[in-house]
Amino acid sequence: MISVTRLNGTQMWLNALLIETVEETPDTYITLVTGKRLIVLEKAVDIIVLVKQYNQEIGVNNATIKVQQMEESP
Repeated sequence: MISVTRLNGTQMWLNALLIETVEETPDTYITLVTGKRLIVLEKAVDIIVLVKQYNQEIGVNNATIKVQQMEESP
């Protein structure tokens, strides 16, 4: 989960694996795979950093590399 701030200043925890897109127009919109859209105070680049950190913490990157290696071996 990553922490984001709603427009009213309250903190919200969001499952980073459900994020489909992040856009800044100038408000930052997070679109989830469910189609739900959220507006947050953080900048898009900050959200992207949080998602990358979260993926590293839970080992998504390592798991992906391991699967690729298994698929490539004869």
